Formats: sequence, C-alpha cells, structure tokens
Amino acid sequence: MIFRGLQGIGGGMLMPLTQTIIGDIFTAEQRAKWQGVFGAIFGLSSVIGPFIGGFLVDNISWHWIFLINVPFGLLSAILIFMGLKHEIIHRKEKTSIDFLGIFTLVPALILLLLALTFGGDKFAWNSLTSFLLFGGFLLLTILFIFVERKAQEPIIDLSLFKNRVFVTTNGLGFLLGLGMFGAIMFVPMFMQGILGVTPTQAGSTMTPMMISLIVASVIGGRLLLRLRYRTVLTIGMVITMIGFYLMSTMGIESKELTAYLYMIVMGLGMGLVMPTLMIAVQNEFPKSKLGAVTSASTFFRSIGGTIGITILNAIMNKTLQTNMSNVTENATNEAAVQILKKVGNETDTLFGLLINPDVLQVPNEIKQSVITSIQTAWSQSFTTVFLTGLIFIGIGVVVALSVGNGKIKRDHELKKNLQKEALGVNNQ
Repeated sequence: MIFRGLQGIGGGMLMPLTQTIIGDIFTAEQRAKWQGVFGAIFGLSSVIGPFIGGFLVDNISWHWIFLINVPFGLLSAILIFMGLKHEIIHRKEKTSIDFLGIFTLVPALILLLLALTFGGDKFAWNSLTSFLLFGGFLLLTILFIFVERKAQEPIIDLSLFKNRVFVTTNGLGFLLGLGMFGAIMFVPMFMQGILGVTPTQAGSTMTPMMISLIVASVIGGRLLLRLRYRTVLTIGMVITMIGFYLMSTMGIESKELTAYLYMIVMGLGMGLVMPTLMIAVQNEFPKSKLGAVTSASTFFRSIGGTIGITILNAIMNKTLQTNMSNVTENATNEAAVQILKKVGNETDTLFGLLINPDVLQVPNEIKQSVITSIQTAWSQSFTTVFLTGLIFIGIGVVVALSVGNGKIKRDHELKKNLQKEALGVNNQ
C-alpha cells in the first residue's frame, strides 16, 4: 500500500502539471486542438497498457506489470528534462505550502472511503463505527474549509467556486468519475468470468472504448471551435448515458462483439466530455490561475472516480450476496444447492470459481449448474452497477445543460478585439 501510495503521489503531480503546461503555452483556440491530442495520446496508452499487462500476466509474471514501467519512467524523466529545461520559471520570493489543508483533507477522504468501503459489510450502516467514520469525515471537511479560507496559498482556492463554469465543470467531472471509473472496472471481470475470455483478452477489453475515445477527443476539439461548451458536453453525456444503459443489458447470453460495440458508444461520449471540461475551465480564468483551476479539475474527477469505485464495489458485493441467495433458493439440482451453500457469497471466491471451474471436483452436470447459477447472480449484479452509474451520468446531463453559453474565442476574434481596443485608445 505504501508503494502504491508513492505511485499515486507521482501521478498526482504529473497529470495536472501536463495539462497546465498546455494551457500556459497555447492560446484558447490552440488548446482545443492540443487538449484533444493529449486525450488521444492518453487513450492510446490506455489501450496498449492493459494489453501488455494481460500478456505479461499470462506468459511471464504479474511482477513484470510493475517492472516494465521502470525503463519507461526513466525515459520520460529524461525527455521532460530535455524538453522543458529552457522554460522560464517565474519564481516567487516565498512559497507557502498549505500543510494544514493537506492534514485535514487527506484524513477526511480516508475516513469517507473507509466508511463507504466497509459500511454494510464489516459493520452496519447505523452502527457506532459508521457514525464515527462519517462524523469524522464531516468534522474534518468543515475544518478543511475553515483552513482554506485562511491559507495564503490554499490547496483549493474557495474563491474559484464563485465562478459558474468552475462549479459546473468540476461537478460534471466528479459525476463522470463516479459513473465511469466505478462501473467500467467491472467490465474486464465480466468478460473473463461470464464470457470466458483469457486474461490477455480481458486486458484488451477496453481497447474499443479507448479507440473511440481517441477519435471523439480529436473530433471534440474541432467541434469546440464551432459549438458552445454546453452543446458538446451535453451531447457527450447523453451518448455516455446511452452506453451505460446498453452495458446494463449485458447478460450470460451476450457475445463479446456486443460488449465491444457498447463500449465504443461509451468511449465516444467520454471522448467528447473529458477534454472539453479542461478546455472550458482553463479558458474561463487568466493564466495566473491555470495551475489552481487545472489541479482542482483533476482532483474532482479523480476523487469522483475513487468514491465511485468504492460505492459501486460495495453495491456489487451487496447485490451479489442477495442474488446468490436467490439463485441458491431457485436451483433445482439438490447437489448444486449444497455446493452453492458451501461456496457462500464472497466476491473473490465466486470470481475464482468462474475463471477456474475445474476446482469443483464434481460431475459435469452438477458443475455446470453451479457455474450457471453464479454467472446469473454475477450478471444481475453487473446490471445493477451500470444502472447505478447511469443515475450519476443522468444527473451529469442536467449539470452539463447548466454550464452556460461559454464558447472558445478564436484567435482572429481576439486579434480584432485587441485592434479595436488599440484604436479606441488612440482616438482618445
């Protein structure tokens, strides 16, 4: 966990910084193009990475999914050093680090995630433990807000929330993270456990979605030069919502091709939304605020994904337990019923049986009955997860409609405005 935490710290520094650099060196019109390219490259790496990871797990060792990142990390560090060494850095006389903000925000989020992860499982929702965790989260959040109002250089500048675009785009990013990251994490498991694909194939499950995301990111960047943010965001969220609904219809009789087609629909929607959120919020503020608004945007989308994974994983586990009880009661094969009762309803155990049914040393007829029952329960839980994610995305459509009438100002329009201002000054 400590090592994964170190990875998170590194990634948390890189993601907002790269997007801040794009916002800093390009004009508003150019950002639309390059943010789309950035989204496309991110999508491409998301295609290649899982495929290589699945291949390594299948043929070498799971250790190599971490080791393989070492040379790429070193190469990236060298390229960054070479490419950015001539950049001008405007240093302040003194930099203030918001330690109090860090020490209140991080524990608050940890308490929230612990409450959502173990609530209803390790302890009841109305138990003392649950009240203490949620109460601690609420108390630390209030303290964090108080600290940020007083901080010289706050982690999250609360004055930014006075801006409508900032509030709506970050709210939309949070909702997209809730639904997207929380739901699609179950897709490779569904493909492997229900449809019976190999780990390598499961690793490449997201490929169709990421390819369509790449295409949509590039197209979205061009559309933003002609359409308002609200239009592009709403279209993207509606397409994403359709994709979520289609994924909720998947079952044990579904085909791999069907899943890929549905994932393409989701990718098209998300490809329109993700770069647009960053472009809209960056273009709303002066360059002096780019670092703050970019990091805040990345934070809300990331924390939405983290909370989404936690919530939807809890929903998956809870509904799987209920569904397993139902399929056990409805099973007609008495021998299968006894096995199902012994197996229990633990998610990891059930998934292990799905990907390796031969551990059941019983006649094929009984084994098939047991596996079919587990697949049915798992598939129904998968549907519930995507329907829950669909609610988050549906709310996101409403939020997208409230973004406002903002639109990118083209370079030639800005040039004309500057000329008019200059003429006005000369006439005076």
